[in-house]
Formats: sequence, structure tokens, C-alpha cells
Amino acid sequence: MHIRSLLYFLGEALKSIVRNGWMSIASVGVVSITLLLLGSFMVISFNVDLVTQDIKEQIQIVLYLDEACDEETRLELQRMLALHPQMEEVRYVSKDEAMQRLKKQLGDRAYLLEGIDTGEENPLRDSYELKTKIPEDIPLVAEEIADYPGVGYLDYGQGVVEPLFQFTGIMRWIGLMFMAGLALTAIFLIAHTIRLTVYIRRKEIMIMKYVGATDWFIRWPFIFEGLILGLVGAVIPLIVIYYGYQAAVIWLQSNIYFIPLIPTENIMKEITRVIIPLGVVLGVLGSSISVRRFLKV
Repeated sequence: MHIRSLLYFLGEALKSIVRNGWMSIASVGVVSITLLLLGSFMVISFNVDLVTQDIKEQIQIVLYLDEACDEETRLELQRMLALHPQMEEVRYVSKDEAMQRLKKQLGDRAYLLEGIDTGEENPLRDSYELKTKIPEDIPLVAEEIADYPGVGYLDYGQGVVEPLFQFTGIMRWIGLMFMAGLALTAIFLIAHTIRLTVYIRRKEIMIMKYVGATDWFIRWPFIFEGLILGLVGAVIPLIVIYYGYQAAVIWLQSNIYFIPLIPTENIMKEITRVIIPLGVVLGVLGSSISVRRFLKV
């Protein structure tokens, strides 16, 4: 496409947007609202994934050693744990270290442990803290290593971890379905709105066809028009999401500081990668599909 033709098509697109002002505003509004809903849900979904992942990373298997096992059995257990294909981290915690942790947790009440916090009086057990490469594999891995030599008993939050993993899996599928539904809704609404703008100009299209204009000569201004409307309609929700999310982050960090949140700059990069191309593609497709029926004269 020559520069002169490009400028002509772009100029015709801008003239059409100005000439059909209210319909252009309606098109931009539909794009903005649908992409704002989609973008807002993506923001929520990304942060829920972050919280879920943070919880998953804290889940681990605590393997307490059998007090009766000898040093050779302990070394064999350590070797088997280190060679396990699904194990990401194996950390030995002596009973003395476990006692120091308990004292730290008790804080001012650590004096309650005086007399039983050293040597043979220490009632705690030596243990291993185990993390799997995939947190969801913890129940299966725990069941497998329960039969390893030297294992006293295991603790990984049985009865709580399994429902948590099921819940997060269901929520992920619901989120994907909801986002797909919003995307389909956006396509329908945008195409329908742009079709109305094309319908208003159907006589203009027919006249151009009768005087010998090619289909692509007629189509390009509409494609540029859809591109511009889609781009503007995508930028508006990005601005709203940026300032809205920034305000939400400031408020949550001041009032509910323990909830991890994705930084504004990071989340806007992810949202922009989706919203801008989606708005442009929807605008172009909506125009292309809508003008096609009126080219058949």
C-alpha cells in the first residue's frame, strides 16, 4: 500500500468517525465497557493466582523421624528423599532447631519451656521439611514416602490441603470460562455496533461499487475506522484500570497489608499485552465482517 493511499484511507476513516459521531462514540463505548470488564476480571484473576500460589508454596510435608532408627537408616532415608524425582527441597531440622523455633513463636512465654528445652529432655523429634516441585502432588508423595525406612509419621495438613487444591482448580476453570464468555460477548457487541455504522453508510458503499471502486478500495477506510475505534476503546479501560488498581493497591497495603498484590507496573504490562491487540483485532474484524454483506451489489 502506497503512502498516498494509506493517508487517503486514514483520512476517510477519520472523516467517517467525525461524521458519524454518536455511532463512533457508541462503538468506542461498547469496546471500552466490554474490555474494562475483561481487564478488571484479569486483574482479579492474576492476584487470586498470586495469593493461591503463595499459599501453595507454604505447604510442605514435615517428616518426623522414628526415634528408634539408627544412623545408617537415617542416611538411607536422606538418600531416598534426595533422589525422589518429585522432590524440590529436602531440609533437615534437628530437634534442637525445632525447639528454638518454638521458643521464638512463643515469644514472651518461652519461659514455659525451661527445663525441657535441651538434650534428652527435649520432647521434639528430628524431622525433614519437604517441598515438591508441584504442590498438588504433596498428598501422593506423602503416601509414597510414608513407607520409607526411618519414617515415624508425616504431617502436611491432611484433610485441608486436598480440598484447597480442588477449590483452586475449580476457581481456575471458572475464571477461564468467564474470561472466554466476556471475550465472546465483546466480539458480538462490537461487531453488532460497527454493523450499524456500516448500515448507515450502505448507500455510499453501493454508489462507490457502481462507479467501479474495487472491494478493497471500499473496505480499507472501514478497516482503518475499526482499527482506530478499537484502539481508542482499548486505551480508555487501560487508563481506568491503571488508576483504579493503583488506588486499590494503596488502600489494601494500608488496611490489609498481609495480602500479596502484583505491582501496578507488572500487572499493567500483562493487561496491555491482551487488551490493546484484542481491541484492535475486534475493531478490524467487526468492520471487515460488517462491510462484507454490503459489497455484494
